[in-house]
Amino acid sequence: MPRFFRQFLSPGPRSDRPAIPAGVWVLGAVSLLMDVSSELAHSLLPLFLAGTLGVPMLTIGLIEGVAEATALICKVFSGALSDWLGRRKPLVLLGYGLAALSKPLFPLAHSASTVLLARFVDRMGKGIRGAPRDALIAEITPPAIRGASFGLRQSMDTTGALLGPLLAIALMYLYRDDIRSVLWWSLLPAGLAVFAIVFWVREPIASGVRVSRPLALSHAALRRFPAAFWGVVLLGAVFTLARFSEAFLVLRGSQLGLPLAWAPLSMAAMSASYALSAYPLGWLSDHVRRGHLLQLSLSILILADLALGLASGVPLLLLGALLWGLHLGCSQGLLSALVADHVPTGLEGSAFGLFNLFAGAATLLASAVAGGVWQWLGAEATFYGGAGFAVLALLLSAGLGKNLDAGCD
Repeated sequence: MPRFFRQFLSPGPRSDRPAIPAGVWVLGAVSLLMDVSSELAHSLLPLFLAGTLGVPMLTIGLIEGVAEATALICKVFSGALSDWLGRRKPLVLLGYGLAALSKPLFPLAHSASTVLLARFVDRMGKGIRGAPRDALIAEITPPAIRGASFGLRQSMDTTGALLGPLLAIALMYLYRDDIRSVLWWSLLPAGLAVFAIVFWVREPIASGVRVSRPLALSHAALRRFPAAFWGVVLLGAVFTLARFSEAFLVLRGSQLGLPLAWAPLSMAAMSASYALSAYPLGWLSDHVRRGHLLQLSLSILILADLALGLASGVPLLLLGALLWGLHLGCSQGLLSALVADHVPTGLEGSAFGLFNLFAGAATLLASAVAGGVWQWLGAEATFYGGAGFAVLALLLSAGLGKNLDAGCD
């Protein structure tokens, strides 16, 4: 057997694995509901901005970049705060609550600034909830099944991201391409998600001993993070540069001639691939070398970008979207598991926050550059540029090598 495959399969079988905790399933269901809401809206917003409101492509890229960067950057503060408080649920509830409150702004918008405000509040909510939620999963999940637990939550989250665009397609037919009327439907699943958090999300029972909690982002706390953690942070940022906003998938489909009602189809294809692959690949990451899986995911992203750049019709568009989703399924839960592997005890929220701080800065840059390249050089150049950054990330992940597979005690 070739050496690569021997290394890929080298970690031996692990027996007596515990079951995934009920709390992970509840948080997965909450993620599913909120993603139905968010992706119903987000699968139509690029066309709403470009068509209904007449917003230039560069501005769309900036709106997407600011929105996604806001979500990721907020995670560093919410994660640190949750470590200091010793509680995760209040911040999770606040984050999902803000996202739900932002939903009426989308159908009421009559300018790009209102859409930007709605996206900002929505993504701020995502940023506030993200690190505490991931830290909560890390706390309630045994290390032996972290990959499976993060993969399961991501898979349920992405099932919602699949159902959202499919619901958008059905509602666009029902309302005869009236985007504003369709956007109102995003309020219902968002409200159900908040209800589920209030009544069903539980934190681990704390010990009776009061623990002194220093500020998690202090210099002393930062020095506790090992070099391998910062390697994962750097790799995550380069990953993000290679993968700009999925809004450009919707715009690519429209450019290639998809009817307005079918515009969310590329998002649905991406989400279907993502949802089906996230859990099994997360489970696989508990059994094989995670560094090799990351390299596989980047190779898939390169193929996705090439397919989307070369596309002249719907078949290659859908192939590119499916490969993009497979890349996400292979990498997103895995990156979260790698962060959890290398985090010192008591700093789980800060670790996810720092990881997303750097990824947020990269997101803002990536989406702004993608929008500018699309506007001045064309759609093809946008996706070819993404492939180039994916090659850079692939070289970096190969350089980090075995450091990605060494956990932090």
